[in-house]
Amino acid sequence: FALAEMATRIAAAEALTFAAATEMDNTGKVTLKASEAKLMTGEAAVFCSERGVQIHGGYGFIKDYRAEKYYRDAKICTIGEGTSEVQRLVIARELLQA
Repeated sequence: FALAEMATRIAAAEALTFAAATEMDNTGKVTLKASEAKLMTGEAAVFCSERGVQIHGGYGFIKDYRAEKYYRDAKICTIGEGTSEVQRLVIARELLQA
């Protein structure tokens, strides 16, 4: 079931990204949608790459396989340009102001 969960999270991240882009085009006010998209895409990347490493077993940690690189790269998504915790704070603040 790992592939189903991975595909679902990727689809949700993609939908939130498109929603943020649409909101930007329509209103120019994108803080909430962009933070939602960043949070979901970063966490989906970590989840999926983590599962990829697990699927590969011991080979998932060997540098000869791309799974370990994808995992390392995905972790940056939850740190760079605002951590996941910062994105959660931004989302909460925007929801409370609405």
